[in-house]
Amino acid sequence: MSRRKKIYEGKAKILYEGPEPGTIVQYFKDDATAFNAQKKDVIEGKGVLNNRLCEYFMLGLQGVGVPTHFIRRLNMREQLVRSCEIIPLEVIVRNYAAGSMAKRLGMEEGTQLPRPIVEYCLKDDKLGDPLVTEEHIAAFGWASQQDMDDILSLALRVNDFMAGVMYAVGIRLIDFKIEIGRIYDGEYPRLVVADEISPDSCRLWDIETGRKLDKDVFRRDLGSLTDAYSEVARRLGLIPKPSATITKPTLIN
Repeated sequence: MSRRKKIYEGKAKILYEGPEPGTIVQYFKDDATAFNAQKKDVIEGKGVLNNRLCEYFMLGLQGVGVPTHFIRRLNMREQLVRSCEIIPLEVIVRNYAAGSMAKRLGMEEGTQLPRPIVEYCLKDDKLGDPLVTEEHIAAFGWASQQDMDDILSLALRVNDFMAGVMYAVGIRLIDFKIEIGRIYDGEYPRLVVADEISPDSCRLWDIETGRKLDKDVFRRDLGSLTDAYSEVARRLGLIPKPSATITKPTLIN
């Protein structure tokens, strides 16, 4: 990694120039952050789990016709993705009230919403990723109306896929956030799901017990984040069931 050119380092990932033009190597770190990086820690194995889970979700989306920037997983911590122009928005899809929405609207966490609600936040850590409306997006030119129509369609398709996959393994998809990138095929741009989909970017609750299996475990000091993410991977068949002799997650290729 030391010989590659670093493009960008974020809170959870490092991006390097890829081996071919138009590609990027996405490296998953073990760093965990919350509350706009006011709370930080290093969680051993978190990056390995997120890399494998992200691969699983991205390939699944591609399998149902949802375009993504994912090309292939390279090793335990890295994946190769297509370079794309990131639209400066976080796209949040909510199926149940939780987190900032529950606080903002005075709702009890876990309240089922009458339908999925899509929200948008401006990607700006210095401003705390503020909530914005489609009027803001149009006025400031962050995305066109056609882009917004396509983004909404992509977000709801991702929600349908993710909710179904999670429900099948006894997990409720409370909400999630994605980023959308613009890729040019010749002169014509198309939108794809970019960045990552992992327990870092989703709220996942066990259907029977309500146990949290996402980054809220770290945010709220609810136990081991590695155990929570490992449980998600285990239910999806990505790591073996626990035994007395296994002390660290072993990923299945």
